[in-house]
Amino acid sequence: MGSTNGKTTKVPLVPLAKDTVLLPGVTLRISLTNRPDIANLLSSLLTRGKRDNLLIGCVPLASPRLSKSGQQLIENSSDAQNEDFENIDAGQARKGDLFQHGTVARIVGVQRRVYSDPYLLVEGVRRFSVVKVLKERPFFEAEVTLHEDVAPTANDTAVAELFQHLKQLSRELMALLRLASLIPSASPNLSPTVARRFEAFISRKELAQAGSLADFMTNVVDSNLEEKLRILASFDTKERLERVLELLNRQVQGIKNNVKITSISTSGFTPNSAFDVSQLDPRLARRTMNGFPSNNVGGGNEDDKEVSEVDELQQRLDDAQLSPEARKVADRELKRLRKMNPVNAEYGVCRTYLENLADIPWTKVTEDQLGSDTLQRARKQLDDDHYGLEKIKKRLLEYLAVLKLKQSVNVDVDREISELSGKLGTPEKDASESTPMAHDEKEGLETRLQVLKSKRMIDKSPILLLVGPPGTGKTSLAKSVATSLGRKFHRISLGGVRDEAEIRGHRRTYVAAMPGLIVNGLKKVGVANPVFLLDEIDKVGGSNFHGDPSAAMLEVLDPEQNHSFSDHYINLPIDLSKVLFIATANSLDTIPAPLLDRMETISLAGYTTVEKRHIARQHLVPKQIRSNGLSDGNVELSNDVLEKIITSYTRESGVRNLEREIGSVCRYKAVQYADAKETTNMGSYNPIVSNDDLEDILGIERFDEEIAETTSRPGIVTGLVAYSTGGQGSILFIEVADMPGNGRVQLTGKLGDVLKESVEVALTWVKAHSFDLGLSHDPNEDIMKNRSLHVHCPSGAVPKDGPSAGLAHTLALISLFSGKAVPPQIAMTGEISLRGRVMPVGGIKEKLIGALRAGVKVVLLPDTNRKDVKDVPQEVKDGLEIVYVKHIWEALRVVWPQAHFPGQHQSNMFESRL
Repeated sequence: MGSTNGKTTKVPLVPLAKDTVLLPGVTLRISLTNRPDIANLLSSLLTRGKRDNLLIGCVPLASPRLSKSGQQLIENSSDAQNEDFENIDAGQARKGDLFQHGTVARIVGVQRRVYSDPYLLVEGVRRFSVVKVLKERPFFEAEVTLHEDVAPTANDTAVAELFQHLKQLSRELMALLRLASLIPSASPNLSPTVARRFEAFISRKELAQAGSLADFMTNVVDSNLEEKLRILASFDTKERLERVLELLNRQVQGIKNNVKITSISTSGFTPNSAFDVSQLDPRLARRTMNGFPSNNVGGGNEDDKEVSEVDELQQRLDDAQLSPEARKVADRELKRLRKMNPVNAEYGVCRTYLENLADIPWTKVTEDQLGSDTLQRARKQLDDDHYGLEKIKKRLLEYLAVLKLKQSVNVDVDREISELSGKLGTPEKDASESTPMAHDEKEGLETRLQVLKSKRMIDKSPILLLVGPPGTGKTSLAKSVATSLGRKFHRISLGGVRDEAEIRGHRRTYVAAMPGLIVNGLKKVGVANPVFLLDEIDKVGGSNFHGDPSAAMLEVLDPEQNHSFSDHYINLPIDLSKVLFIATANSLDTIPAPLLDRMETISLAGYTTVEKRHIARQHLVPKQIRSNGLSDGNVELSNDVLEKIITSYTRESGVRNLEREIGSVCRYKAVQYADAKETTNMGSYNPIVSNDDLEDILGIERFDEEIAETTSRPGIVTGLVAYSTGGQGSILFIEVADMPGNGRVQLTGKLGDVLKESVEVALTWVKAHSFDLGLSHDPNEDIMKNRSLHVHCPSGAVPKDGPSAGLAHTLALISLFSGKAVPPQIAMTGEISLRGRVMPVGGIKEKLIGALRAGVKVVLLPDTNRKDVKDVPQEVKDGLEIVYVKHIWEALRVVWPQAHFPGQHQSNMFESRL
């Protein structure tokens, strides 16, 4: 059987590089460097509108040692001809340089790897013969005759025998190449994985594909250009098989001679060389190196088959206990994989997908350590790792308690289900005993069984969001939760995530597609109920041309939906309901409202000085002593020293800078300790650090302990308005000065719109009540008629805004106009209305902590903020006198208790109306 000549057609030609031949069924990369003819060809094809199934003719260069027809070898080619052939460049070839036969190829695409030149990827389709070259530039175009392979049949015994011999030698070559790979000095060799794929590919070939297998093996075996050209010119299948068998025989014998392999016979192993095959790879000892059984097309008897890569993958999928939907998809993909050519690019994509399915923990979970002392152990774990943070500790202990109660209920329910299932599964002793009453009893048991199954409690883990300034222990708190539960912990950093595919994965249609962060996290921990820390969720990017990653988190963090989370790559529902998600954020402002609604928010405020001292004593000092090569007793820091470091060298909500300063102290003492040890004068080393030493170690004090003013003057008020996004509260001075003018008000200090409006409201209220305040003698007099005001907030480079300074602005104006100074130890916060009401504000806890740190003694708060003071640490409440006011008149009575305002009776009227 041979080939049939098809139609004559016109195709563009691409000359191949020297020593390169493309055969049907083979994929080839053609470099695009210095190939203007290919660029012109592709441009022409795309200009004509052709984009799908682009076909070109790939023609090798003719060899001077072979006729252009490929039928005769030229024994004595001249040196000049050989030299001319070596100098031929495929991009500059002429029609006289081309071989007479070639291969029609389908363009797969243009690709480029990192740090390499681009190339054209083509796949051979069928042979052709060049009838006439029509043009050479800008690219070759020729009239060709296509050749169609005729599939041999079982009646053609000669071709069938050659085909079986070809398969036998091909498998033997693969086995020898695998064996050669185990010997460093052996050459050539092939990796075991690739050789195993080739063997599977060869075994699947049928007689009708004899010509295709011959072309494939030509591309595998070592052969020179002339031999490949002769096979390209072999349109007859029998002739092609004979020529490929000749090449295979030559290479197999060459490898055997080079490696000096031990022959294996049925009677046993008789080593005649340096080693025995069975010692290298026991699986190869089962194979007959002199040839595979030719009566088995599949590659040997069942006992001789090795565990293939696909079988190993199937075993992994069986062990993974997939969900029913995943099992169905895996079976379908496995079936495709078995039929696929291992050298096909789709093979790797399909295999990688199945490996990801096998790595996902579908049912494997970690047993929670819920014993009799669970709560006590968890409480101790949290207290040992963290000082304070009572609110979050309380919430976590609640979760543990609920989890424990659910588990105890499920144990009782499972026991009853087991008993009922045993009764229902017991066979009847005699069919005659089956009475209507027994039947009714069986239905009752089945109904009871369904009721019990519905009583099983499902664990829906909460979605916790820890909000607080940096350095307050949010991340380490999540680790402590995982430790107390006995679960695996995985941290996912969401800061800077701008692509939705990072959360939900890439679709498999894309090159280098992979699962998202959630699925990769599950693969890493290997269980379905870990603790996931979603760090910095407030810094996830918003909507852009890559999608909206914040919106992609909605399904992940919804307890009602995440039992069927769908990753784009996996494209199967994955149960995330058992995962305990703990998210962290520094601010709620950048979190979208729908996403924030799905999480249970727990606020972590800044630490007080006392809390920082406890944290430093229990955690930071021992940690830094160990980190700097010292041991207990080498450095001693008293409470006074720690207090001075906290108040004079750090001003933060968390403890990161405090840890750095303590580390500086430990390193300073480490140098002294090392010097004393080198000079063997340990008596000179003093482990105690005093307050006087801190200036030498840490430099001059960066912050004053007492920030509040010691003297006062009219027009200056201390306000509590600096509540930064970092969670740190502090005080802010408001200064008001007047001058002759026409009623103009000037605002400086980089004030925001809200603060500017607060000044306007305060000035309007003071002008409206100037007679009641005793600032004017006539109710109709305008106190701003002949003066101008300048309102300033110091630190002009720092932006300031927020509805918290209305009360402070009002008292500052009254103080300026009346000439009465506000005591400097009094600070205040709160917004006012045009009626004089003191309105509530936020950040009370942080502002009170900042006021105590600044040396303030009395704080005026809106009465409606009374509930917010409950969360303030007791030491802060003990160090401050907190006065609640409802109206400006009440605030005036507190600030100036001895002063008399003509309209002060209005305060009593206001209180009576309340």
